[in-house]
Amino acid sequence: MATSLVLNSTKTSALGGGHRWKVLGVGVAANASVSAAATGFPTTAVWVRSAYHLSDGHLGVVLGALGLGVALSELPWGVLTDKWGDRPVLLTGLFSTAAMLVAMTLFATPATASFGWLVFAMCALGLLGGSVNGSSGRAVMAWFGEGERGLAMSIRQTAVPLGGGIGAALLPWLASSHGFGAVFGALAAMCALSGVFAWRWLHEPPEASHRAIPSDSAAPLKNGLVWRVVLGIGILCVPQFAVLSFATIFMHDAARFGLTAISATMATLQIGAIAMRVWSGRHTDRHGNRRAYLRVSTIVACASFVALGIATAFGAVHWPVLLAAMLIFAGVCVSAWHGVAYTELATLAGTARAGTALGMANTAVFVRFFVTPLAIPHVLAIGSWPMVWLVAGVCASLAWPLFPRPARA
Repeated sequence: MATSLVLNSTKTSALGGGHRWKVLGVGVAANASVSAAATGFPTTAVWVRSAYHLSDGHLGVVLGALGLGVALSELPWGVLTDKWGDRPVLLTGLFSTAAMLVAMTLFATPATASFGWLVFAMCALGLLGGSVNGSSGRAVMAWFGEGERGLAMSIRQTAVPLGGGIGAALLPWLASSHGFGAVFGALAAMCALSGVFAWRWLHEPPEASHRAIPSDSAAPLKNGLVWRVVLGIGILCVPQFAVLSFATIFMHDAARFGLTAISATMATLQIGAIAMRVWSGRHTDRHGNRRAYLRVSTIVACASFVALGIATAFGAVHWPVLLAAMLIFAGVCVSAWHGVAYTELATLAGTARAGTALGMANTAVFVRFFVTPLAIPHVLAIGSWPMVWLVAGVCASLAWPLFPRPARA
């Protein structure tokens, strides 16, 4: 049985409604810190391959190992969040993730780590980092009312491209100039700082006892509609992870982009994704059209990747500005829907069970995070880069029937 959300602390009960923005800020900082590792670290793929002497297949295993760790841990962390509360789970996750990254500065650099040890370290990092999504999402759902949740959850979800953007701007430079000890050290500092913010500001809202009334529907693990949204979220992340994990390799190997061009393209993509996530949340809050928006998003994402694949087949690699623009557009389109989907999912489950539902979703997401980097080298081996982007577009289309139709008036 879930632990009651009612607060006994006199300090916390004195918090006003404005404190919800601090809680949202904590959620953004926490997710950005972990995302800098999960989606920022892959932007160093060119340097990982070179420094650790990896083949493309081994590189895919390393990049996917973190996703495997998150996939294995997300649901247990989500269930624990619903049982123990947001604060203890988030603090445990952030500080243990920081400690793991500090250990990696000593034992997972090219000079000290074998391929197997690097894979193990990345998987362990994912196991610990998987605590952040469900705990921070449940906190935001508890602090914000229905008319604000789409915007609030979308702002929280901007942490994924924000962390990725910070990673894209910072980590390739650190990897190429100072080595991977500096990369892991910077990520450790981000997680530790976010832990301090959570220690200071993350509390349950005084009115949580009535705001977090459970949904009348079945428990998330037994709710067919929740499972449909979970699967749709997971499938629609395949093209996103194709971009995040192998776009730098694509730009380097196929289009001969240099470090500056690669970093600028990926950072611009992440900035665009941030802007679109905020707009999407605000738009769906005002119009009450989350389900319709999700179904349209799958069509737009599919079309953008099909267009990228066709353009690549017809020589767009020789037109770097066009190629970068199309890659940015596809990446933004396949990232814009996240906050809306997570809001719809948490609403279906009920706030008191949001940790479990969000854990289910991120388990599906990070299974794809693990599988996608493993699959891309095989697609390249039997085909080409245009085939990679076309397959990504087909995957996006498979999410369309899974997102529920808008409720009839």
